Amino acid sequence: MSNLLVTGGAGFIGANFVHYWMENYPQDKVVVLDALTYAGNKANLEPVAKHPNFYFCHGNICDTPLVETLLKEHRIDTLVHFAAESHVDRSITGPDAFIETNIIGTHSLLKAAKKIWLDEGLNKENHRFHHVSTDEVYGTLGPNDPAFSETTPYAPNSPYSASKAASDHLVRAYHHTYGLQTTISNCSNNYGPYHFPEKLIPLVITNILQDKPLPIYGDGKQIRDWLYVEDHARGIDLVLKKGRVGECYNIGGINEWANIDIVKLICELMNEEFARNPSLAEKYPNATKAQQGQAEELITFVTDRAGHDRRYAIDPRKSNGELSYQPQESFETGIRKTLSWYLDNEIWWSAVMDGSYQDWIATQYAQEVTKA
Repeated sequence: MSNLLVTGGAGFIGANFVHYWMENYPQDKVVVLDALTYAGNKANLEPVAKHPNFYFCHGNICDTPLVETLLKEHRIDTLVHFAAESHVDRSITGPDAFIETNIIGTHSLLKAAKKIWLDEGLNKENHRFHHVSTDEVYGTLGPNDPAFSETTPYAPNSPYSASKAASDHLVRAYHHTYGLQTTISNCSNNYGPYHFPEKLIPLVITNILQDKPLPIYGDGKQIRDWLYVEDHARGIDLVLKKGRVGECYNIGGINEWANIDIVKLICELMNEEFARNPSLAEKYPNATKAQQGQAEELITFVTDRAGHDRRYAIDPRKSNGELSYQPQESFETGIRKTLSWYLDNEIWWSAVMDGSYQDWIATQYAQEVTKA
């Protein structure tokens, strides 16, 4: 039995990890610490809210005394750190929040873990601090460059990726300097249920359902490596169970797609869904283009963003070899699951988009997620 502290557990990837963990390890205690900023949503945790081993704390990772208290009171032996500002566009217009959360917040967690686990001796010999990072710390790739490996030099190109690179270095330093038992994973772009609708895939899905333009940066030929979010959770599980302390592991899907091709695929699948299921026209009366089988007509090219990396790709051979990691979802199966989830969960995404999700969760569920 383990006691986990999951930071950012009300966000997209963090919440999916919590769902995965509590389904596969129901005997473990899981404590979520989340500040519930714009992308943190208690509704994401509703599926586990009534689990007897689930606890929620509304708080900030920069509050070091709070983190220390959680580590001690719940006798935490495993800290999985998802909490981060992660949207590149927001980092360009407002980088301060990224420095505060991603660098100072990570350092706050490291200080607390060192104090409680090492200095005070709680779980001194049996603990793990796992830091969830991104492939963006490696910079950008040319069309024919080899994929990023764990030995690729860091070359971040946005305030977001620079802040994540700095946090990676801090985690490494706390292992090598103080002996904190750490691991780091750098993952591909994730997609799946509960994805905040400002990101590409959920934005395209929800905009089609509202007959809104599908904005494509530049020529749309930026290439990303995509990973279904549950496969990411599975990879972190393997790092925690089999990963060597002090090591970094790339978790990827070997699944490169140009942005424009993803958007066209979603349009095609959405057209198919509306043709196959006539009730969708009644459920989504504003989705006139999809009803006509012409969702691709919503595609609109817009000015490219500053410093837009051209290509990311993950080389997962280390994870495949050391951890026996393999994604279970292909892009075809994963994107169909994602599309079905958004079609079935209009209440969730519409509440997120209009900012009313806190009121919605309060009216939908009798049991408060937070526990003393």
